[in-house]
Amino acid sequence: MIILASASPRRRELLSRITCDFEVRPSGANENTPYRRPHLYVKDLAERKAESVDSYAKNGDTIIAADTIVYFRGRVLNKPRDAKEAADFLRMLSGKKHSVYTGICVIKKGRDGQSRKESYYCRSIVEFNVLSEDFIAAYVKSGSPLDKAGAYGIQDKGVVKRVTGDRDNVVGLPLERLRQILGD
Repeated sequence: MIILASASPRRRELLSRITCDFEVRPSGANENTPYRRPHLYVKDLAERKAESVDSYAKNGDTIIAADTIVYFRGRVLNKPRDAKEAADFLRMLSGKKHSVYTGICVIKKGRDGQSRKESYYCRSIVEFNVLSEDFIAAYVKSGSPLDKAGAYGIQDKGVVKRVTGDRDNVVGLPLERLRQILGD
């Protein structure tokens, strides 16, 4: 059985593209990390999330956990605290490029009780359209930006101009590398 250590409906949807045989067990991990370099930041949090649900896994199970951040000019943009912060993030990113990092941790619990952990990260570059104040106000009012890193969803119309790299990474679960790991 595969255990997805995430409450994200977007991650659930992405994982269902490669397997139907999984259960969701949201992580209760502490999400404070000492790391400031974005790739270390997301890998650390993904590992914490995976390890936090390890006690629920049985021999033969596989745990998948992920953490996604938006990184812009040395600053991590997580989920906004409120509508004002969401609007601030959108103004900051308007018309500019930024990086999206997702850390993934996969723990495979062998039938013999031995576990194998593999962690990695994926980086994509996202370029925003120029967003008007009216667009930002309406978008924030829709509620969509409030539960997403960087205050946007790549699937939401009018926000993203271009993505360089893995588009699924921007949603929160880069599938190409995950397929390889699960196939091992």
